[in-house]
Amino acid sequence: MIFSSGIISAYHFLQHNQLLYVAGLRVSEVTQLQWLSLQPRDVGGQVLVYGKGGKTRAIKLPASLWQELQSMRGDAAIGEPVFTSRKKKGHLKEMQVNRIVKAAAKRVPGLEEVVADTVSPHWLRHAHASHAMDRGAPVHLVKETLGHANIATTGRYLHARPTDSSSLYLES
Repeated sequence: MIFSSGIISAYHFLQHNQLLYVAGLRVSEVTQLQWLSLQPRDVGGQVLVYGKGGKTRAIKLPASLWQELQSMRGDAAIGEPVFTSRKKKGHLKEMQVNRIVKAAAKRVPGLEEVVADTVSPHWLRHAHASHAMDRGAPVHLVKETLGHANIATTGRYLHARPTDSSSLYLES
């Protein structure tokens, strides 16, 4: 794929989107990541994110994503960006990340064009929250992972389903 930033490999393309989704990162956070932000932890690793309001948070990454990120590092110095612009060197810009995410969404087999057009880095962050809570992640954990200041913000990702009801949890 060719963008104004140069040629972006499909490999980096995939990792970029996967990290946005899995870690629930803001686009500004992923564009500022440096290799020193990635640290080994248990069988996987963690990413230290410097987010809104100057708050720092540590987000654990699954082993498979951790290994893929490490394999793409090559000989990059610890202070270099994780995702670089090939044309200007240095960090990718938010606009470049938006283009990458949109292009990736359009390449997903079976995804309707109208849905693909709505996909953005922030959409991936919303998907992270919704999917994590759908799979049983406690709301306070999702709040911390996303770096929300208020649990009410995170609560917007709780969705009632027509086939579910709290009454079903009270059956004896």
